[in-house]
Amino acid sequence: MNLEKYVTPKSGDWNDYLKLMRMDKPVGSLLLLWPVYWALWIASEGEPSVSTLIIFTLGVFVMRSAGCVINDYADRNFDGKVKRTNQRPLAAGRLSEGNALFLFIALCALAFALVILTNWQTIALSFAALLLASAYPFAKRYTHMPQVVLGAAFSWGIPMVFTAETNTLPKTAWVIYFTNLLWVIAYDTFYAMVDRDDDLKIGVKSTAVLFGDMDKVITGCLQVLTLFGMLLIGDNAKLGWIYSIGVAVCAGLFVYQQYLIRNREREQCFKAFKNNQWVGVVLFVAIAADYLL
Repeated sequence: MNLEKYVTPKSGDWNDYLKLMRMDKPVGSLLLLWPVYWALWIASEGEPSVSTLIIFTLGVFVMRSAGCVINDYADRNFDGKVKRTNQRPLAAGRLSEGNALFLFIALCALAFALVILTNWQTIALSFAALLLASAYPFAKRYTHMPQVVLGAAFSWGIPMVFTAETNTLPKTAWVIYFTNLLWVIAYDTFYAMVDRDDDLKIGVKSTAVLFGDMDKVITGCLQVLTLFGMLLIGDNAKLGWIYSIGVAVCAGLFVYQQYLIRNREREQCFKAFKNNQWVGVVLFVAIAADYLL
């Protein structure tokens, strides 16, 4: 066993650690944050507790960073072969595997320190969150559906918010959970379409590889199901016309994303992926405004 890669002091600089945590690319954190806010505002009926808001806002950024670190650790032997990722700190050799593992453990400890400020139900759910976040990077080795694992991980903050805010897990929490899961599969397929050519060469699995020429049709169907889920959320939470307008705007954004990926060009697929942050914003504003007005 080659221990050098673990003990060689490749400490890099602060910029490398920030890049490893994707602090320079906040879109992923926002895609994780907005559904948590959807759930928090609905769970509290528009009046979230300040403590829960702060804990989960910080927790989203910490756990997303931890997920990125363990993702790069898992992909350290693949990222150098992919055009989009070959300059990541681990792939480029600026940080060691030991650096990455230490940072991952430190971030998980910080996240746990936040969650123990809630209640025992939320603490219990947090262990599943850690398992899902750790499993996703390795799922692409064994299944063409790692986006489903990512969706489960990205959505797990939703039931945690409900237990933290209300000590319960009502049906509405699971409607939001599965709606968000469908949305994540759709937008992360766009993300995977960016790397599809490279992934086929090196044997990495994804829904983009699995769907093949049916990618546009299947992502479109997933987006339709997401919109249906959004309507179910509104019905369960008894939201009104402002929320309905928000869902209609989300539908327009989904149509725009399908337009962007029409030729499956890398840059346009990535643009479609990033556009989903606005879906999250729009639905959150619609929920908050509906309760406010």
